[in-house]
Amino acid sequence: MLTVLETLGPTERAVFVLREVFELPYGETAEAVGKSAATVRQIARRARAHVAARHPRTRVSGAEQRAVVERFLAALRTGRLQELMEVMAPDVVLVADGGGLATAALVARVLARANQAVEPFATGTVWLNGAPAVRFEVDGEPTAVSLIVEGGRVTRVYLMRNPRKLTRLDQLASLAR
Repeated sequence: MLTVLETLGPTERAVFVLREVFELPYGETAEAVGKSAATVRQIARRARAHVAARHPRTRVSGAEQRAVVERFLAALRTGRLQELMEVMAPDVVLVADGGGLATAALVARVLARANQAVEPFATGTVWLNGAPAVRFEVDGEPTAVSLIVEGGRVTRVYLMRNPRKLTRLDQLASLAR
């Protein structure tokens, strides 16, 4: 969802969050963003359509997600580049976040050279955003790789090295509304 929200413009993002997340009435939302209520209704409609267009086209079962993550992880552990390429969609998208505090590109380079090392780094699985993902230790620092799976292949790879976002990587979080 964060990636989707980042694709919205500032006003669309504000309207979407105020309306859809905080359920503010159109009048209050309009006042907050300095637009008319009619304009805010239109912005909200466009923002909802934009967000809906970026939802996965198909829901992937937990078992399929875990299987693809395990195939991805096995390919990395064994250094088999061909197997790594087979588990990824041809148009896979890589998004890296170091938050200006860590080098996310380092992990991308390690992944690109997976066939050159038998055990390039320690790995394990974690739950991120309600789905299984991969946890790496690179130079003793935690790194999370969240994979989006569609059609049995990885379509998006999110590399997270930002230490502020990884402080509770190994802890289960309870959410309440």
